[in-house]
Amino acid sequence: MNYLSLPILNESENLSALLNCIAKQESQNFQLVVCVNNYEWWWDDKLLSEQCKDNQNSIDILKEEKRFKITVIDKSSPTKGWNKKKGGVGRARKTAMDFIVTIAHDKDLILSIDADTYYPPNYLKEINKVFGDKKLMGLAVPYYHPLDGKNDRLILRYEIYMRYFLLNMLRVNNPYAYTALGSAMAFPVWAYKKVGGMTPVMSGEDFYFLQKLKKSGELGIWANTVAYPSPRFSDRVNFGTGPALIKGESGDWDSYPFYKPDLFMKVEQTFSEFPSLFLNDVETPMDSFLKTQFRGENIWKPLRENYKDTDNFVKACINKVDGLRILQFLKSNTSEKQESISLVLSDYLLKYFGEAMESELNRIARNIDFEDSSIDDLNFIRNFLFEKEMEQRV
Repeated sequence: MNYLSLPILNESENLSALLNCIAKQESQNFQLVVCVNNYEWWWDDKLLSEQCKDNQNSIDILKEEKRFKITVIDKSSPTKGWNKKKGGVGRARKTAMDFIVTIAHDKDLILSIDADTYYPPNYLKEINKVFGDKKLMGLAVPYYHPLDGKNDRLILRYEIYMRYFLLNMLRVNNPYAYTALGSAMAFPVWAYKKVGGMTPVMSGEDFYFLQKLKKSGELGIWANTVAYPSPRFSDRVNFGTGPALIKGESGDWDSYPFYKPDLFMKVEQTFSEFPSLFLNDVETPMDSFLKTQFRGENIWKPLRENYKDTDNFVKACINKVDGLRILQFLKSNTSEKQESISLVLSDYLLKYFGEAMESELNRIARNIDFEDSSIDDLNFIRNFLFEKEMEQRV
């Protein structure tokens, strides 16, 4: 059985399209669980109350749907919304998933979805195949932002950044090589229970949750299907596509730099030293950063004392230097006003894919500029990176 977990806030205009694509799934063994949510105090705010009213429209639409079973968790109506200290999309996702755990079997799957995302008819079927073949803690499903003719330059800049990051993590064979999207992840109920469920942070709940899953077992990144998130503006969370587009429109891409490939090599070198660190301290390229982060000189000694064999020690090191620490390391070694980001990307493409490039792609790569390159050229680069990423996801 598949349980689709959906948080909703101000999504009534997208809901009918989502329900239609769910109804057209080739695999019909599913139930939709929706948490419609807003803060209680929004009802008293003239502007924010419009989102509360939109949520009521969403509840009406969901109640009218008869093609498949839907459970609505109402955290939106007057007296039912979040209080000021507890709320947000992370808590909405958690609320829906925690409910699913109460009615599902351990082997059932939870699929995290969003209302503004298109899921092709084979989506559920192909995800079920993945979990049927392997015992995975979870799955980061492939994604692709469709262009809408409005924010194309912005979404291409953001998606190229994400694919560049993942391809470099895959290149150095890092355990945290995956892309976290709340609209495109799946996991068994037993895995959700094992890691203690989702942490209801205000933003980045998908990133932190997948990291929890990865620390407890294998995380898959391949499925023979793709989720298509909306390339729209949104300020409801601090991280992700919507906020990135808002920042990007004002020219602020500081949070999404193209980290130089040699920085990923330093991460690789550090991870390669973990077996040696079991015997004694050896120098790693991340030492200075890690000593600052963990506020001490003895980074590895406590782990040696707690883990008496190499395998478990290495696992402990991987859990310690996790995806968040890697990202912090990369950022700490990249200037806030990074110069020539286009040059970093161009050099990367030519160095690692030069021989595989067709003449047209080679020309585009040599002259890429996020401000001046045509949308067609940027999309050409995005599609090339998408293809290379899909090849390595398998």
